[in-house]
Amino acid sequence: MKKGTSTVRSKLASLLWLVAVVCALFLAVGALLVALKANQDNAVVTFILDGADTLDLGVFSREDGIFTFAKDPNQVKSALVNWGLAALAFLVVGKIVDRVIRP
Repeated sequence: MKKGTSTVRSKLASLLWLVAVVCALFLAVGALLVALKANQDNAVVTFILDGADTLDLGVFSREDGIFTFAKDPNQVKSALVNWGLAALAFLVVGKIVDRVIRP
């Protein structure tokens, strides 16, 4: 294999791993903000929660995710469990993709 191709594959793998880590970070920080009952009028908090809502892909949502908790009106447990699982899934899939692409 040519050295140029190897370099491109390595950089692409690193970029995809970085994207997966940033996605996982959004989900983890979003779950933490929900657990701490952060002020949702704050622009940064709203940005992170909206990003986490987008990244949960519907499968890991707070309202109707993999795990739902009936006695959780503020959706704290749902956010911690579902978004935590989503963050873990992003990291696992990101690392697998990194290993497949990297020469």
